[in-house]
Amino acid sequence: MSQATATAPASTGRPAGGLDIPKILLEGRAFIALIVIIVIFSFLSPNYFSVNNLLTMSAHVAVYAILAVGMLLVILNGGIDLSVGSTVGLAGVVAGFLMQGVKLGGVTLYPAVWVCAVCAVAVGAFVGWINGILVSKFGVAPFVATLGTLYVVRGAALLITGGLTYPNLRGDPALGNTGFDALGFNRIFGIPTGVLVMVVIALLGSFLLNRTAFGRWLYASGGNARAAELSGIPVKKVQVRIYVASGVCAAIAGVIIASELTSANPTAGSAFELTAIAAVVIGGAALSGGRGNIRGTLLGAFVIGFLSDGLVIIGVSEYWQMVFKGAVIVVAVMLNRIEGRSKRIKHAEIPAGAPPAQAASGAAGPTGTPPAVNTANP
Repeated sequence: MSQATATAPASTGRPAGGLDIPKILLEGRAFIALIVIIVIFSFLSPNYFSVNNLLTMSAHVAVYAILAVGMLLVILNGGIDLSVGSTVGLAGVVAGFLMQGVKLGGVTLYPAVWVCAVCAVAVGAFVGWINGILVSKFGVAPFVATLGTLYVVRGAALLITGGLTYPNLRGDPALGNTGFDALGFNRIFGIPTGVLVMVVIALLGSFLLNRTAFGRWLYASGGNARAAELSGIPVKKVQVRIYVASGVCAAIAGVIIASELTSANPTAGSAFELTAIAAVVIGGAALSGGRGNIRGTLLGAFVIGFLSDGLVIIGVSEYWQMVFKGAVIVVAVMLNRIEGRSKRIKHAEIPAGAPPAQAASGAAGPTGTPPAVNTANP
């Protein structure tokens, strides 16, 4: 008589159905870090955890977060954009230049504020398009292409202003060009306008990545560009579009900064590209591409912003601030590598005859990141 035998499931190192605490802590590290920062600085300063201060800090974070959303799209593709800081300065300068009036045939024209803002954003899109063409059409390495653009764009901003600053961009009611400071000072339902802009951009980015074919193309091309191209995905078009999106986000951030300062400085945005990259890395994205999401990037931006403002509030030296922020970035990269290694090990341990649900869970990307689906170009 034959006897049926049941195969016991492989041990996972924890009770069936139990919580994997290390995994939870690793995947939620950005959120946990943000909570720890808020708790520590609330204890050190009684004014830190006030509604007004949190809104003020969120307005500061909004600029970094908008930059980081654009940077995330580029990094998901396995690229990098070092020109976003310079684009921030150029966008503010273009808006300030138009606010000062444009002379045509002996007549000075003062464009409406929305025209100035749109032109500034268009310049950012053009810079991103140049980056995309250099990377996709000419095969220039993203680091080299955007490093060169960084210097060109910064030099253009300095040439336009002659190295000076355009002051007093509040405008003149008689000229009909007032309202430029609305992005920096206005509040809607008590929330700074910049924060609302950040929310809108984050929602659009999340929809793009999770609900459109372009998002699937981006994850697929970032994971394996050659395989994606063979599957019919327009990899080069994806590259151009993400750099354009990064330039647009940088220009929007530049307009917001110029509005907050009511002046346009050609050196504005210096080293902002490093902050944007740090926010993306802290949020769990892989610099090699193919892994990351909007939620984590926003958390990374808030970690950096709240940490920086907290150190300022308690009077920590600027030099120590650089040390702390650098340490946070290094730790974030180390944790990203640990997470990536654990996922690869988990995927390798899935048996060949595993049920579809188990195989899917092992092959999927990090929480909030859709798997790379090869979708043919319609």
